[in-house]
Amino acid sequence: MFEKFLTDVLKLAPRQMWGVEQQKIYVKKLFSAKSLKAAISIILVIIELCGLTILDYPTTPRGEELDLTGYSLVFEDEFNGNALNTDVWKYCNTGVRRGGYRTPSQVAVKDGNLVITAEYLKDGQFGEGWYAGDLAMREWYKQGYYEIRCKVSDGGGFWSAFWIMAAHPYEAEYSKGGIGGAEIDIFEAPYYGKGIQENAVTQTIHCAGVDGVKEGYQSRMLGAFYGNDIYNEYNTYGVKWTENEYIFYINGVETARSSFGNGTSQVAEEVRVSLEVPDAEFLAPLDKETYHSEFVVDYVRIYQPTLTPVN
Repeated sequence: MFEKFLTDVLKLAPRQMWGVEQQKIYVKKLFSAKSLKAAISIILVIIELCGLTILDYPTTPRGEELDLTGYSLVFEDEFNGNALNTDVWKYCNTGVRRGGYRTPSQVAVKDGNLVITAEYLKDGQFGEGWYAGDLAMREWYKQGYYEIRCKVSDGGGFWSAFWIMAAHPYEAEYSKGGIGGAEIDIFEAPYYGKGIQENAVTQTIHCAGVDGVKEGYQSRMLGAFYGNDIYNEYNTYGVKWTENEYIFYINGVETARSSFGNGTSQVAEEVRVSLEVPDAEFLAPLDKETYHSEFVVDYVRIYQPTLTPVN
């Protein structure tokens, strides 16, 4: 009855309901705490979870540690050298993007990093305006573990993202509730300058045709989760895409898991690294003369399950 009140009356999202369940667990732990220090730590966790439930605030990753037993590294780019490996990567959707443009000129490899830059150019490829860049891997992959190590862009407006996308994730006919393809946002970092949310990223699943719905597409934001000084320090963000669920991680610690939709994607998908261009209204407050922001990527890695030999 209480849960029905939370979902039907208060309209709490699944991530907030997860916060309620976690509070129950930590309240039980509080009553069995063996020291004052342990009790204080638990109380702080409960307070953070209340922030999630009441205000939809971010939480600290506290799940299981990443275990890649049974997985093998099948792709790695550490961006050593002085140019992007275009045998592996391609530039995506060059041209207009929301309130600006995307061009290859905003992508560089230097000092052992992939660097995608957002800035205002008076003499850009498409004329004066805001510019950033978007990359995709040429080879598409299926189930496995996908990870990026990076520093996200600061300054607001633009936001860094690492994601996987099927050919038609927003059309019910093809997506079939996600089993025919989904968009899996391993992380997006849209909170610069947003106070208590600033040092957090979001993790989301998008697909179409969930439960037979034919119009539009459906989304499940699994939550916002804190990293470690994400604009100045390298953090890792990953997802383990299995036959039955998606398990998300930050710095090797589980944040959330979900089989949202009609099941996990069963098709190969495209891997994307992008510095996203916002709508014009979000670009308007930025200083055209001084704004300069970089999405700095140390590596991208993909692991897949090791095949067991057939006797």
